[in-house]
Amino acid sequence: MNTSPFVPSPHLQARILAEALPHLIQYDEQTVIIKFGGHAMGDAALADAFAKDVVYLKQSGVNPIVVHGGGPQIAAMLKKLEIKSDFVHGLRVTDKPTVEVVEMVLSGLINKDIVSAINRQGGKAVGISGKDANLMIASRITEMPDPQSNLMQAVDIGYVGDPVEVNPHIVDVISKSDIIPVIAPVAASRDGETLNINADSFASALAARMKAKRLLLLTDVAGVLDKSGELISQLTIEEARGLIKDGTISGGMIPKIEGCIEVVEAGVEAVVIIDGRVPHCVLLELFTAHGVGTLLGRARYKSKT
Repeated sequence: MNTSPFVPSPHLQARILAEALPHLIQYDEQTVIIKFGGHAMGDAALADAFAKDVVYLKQSGVNPIVVHGGGPQIAAMLKKLEIKSDFVHGLRVTDKPTVEVVEMVLSGLINKDIVSAINRQGGKAVGISGKDANLMIASRITEMPDPQSNLMQAVDIGYVGDPVEVNPHIVDVISKSDIIPVIAPVAASRDGETLNINADSFASALAARMKAKRLLLLTDVAGVLDKSGELISQLTIEEARGLIKDGTISGGMIPKIEGCIEVVEAGVEAVVIIDGRVPHCVLLELFTAHGVGTLLGRARYKSKT
């Protein structure tokens, strides 16, 4: 059996380069923030493909910044330590023992695993958290919208926070070198409390503050689907709000899309919800004409990039 690797013909190589080149030029020296989470984090092959994508972006002149989640890994460690964990409106109730585990898993185990994966692929990565150089200042979440009425109600979910101030100096310094920052979504309050931040919220706040070219949210879904179950490749802000109103966008996708709208309105050119289960999804989204997810921006593009 022939096990030699596939080598594309010179003509195919030229065609691939010709398609990618305009996109490479468009993203040259631009900041792309990537939220890495979901199934891809637990799949070794997908994690390696992601690491290769990030290294290629850096080598191509793009400034990738990785923000990662870690819900399943946190849940596994809490179970191992026999610490009970509850959720309120999708957010983990985080008492003092839980927040210590959260920081240990996010800033320690997961962060360094991603750093090591990028380094194995030939990159140079460094791991930090929102606490480093006061990158992210947060405040405790004390109220949330009720899922039924959408009215705000008081909640007590412990050491869980929302970003209130972003100081990206440390990320700027790292990104302007040959090093790739990998950021754990843990922050401090103004009083010095350690707070657990939702990774989407952390990445969105950072992207808005840095006016990133793109924010990529890797998820376990293909993107936004229409009522027939087909992927919607592009949405404007107005179209997205219309789909929420008519029920096409529903459930957990509503807060994700509302967050995307806020990011675009804050100055990010576009946000893309991508299926992280697709190998090399980051390169496919940025460097091909059609991409692999749902792009939300102020206007439609002739191609998604």
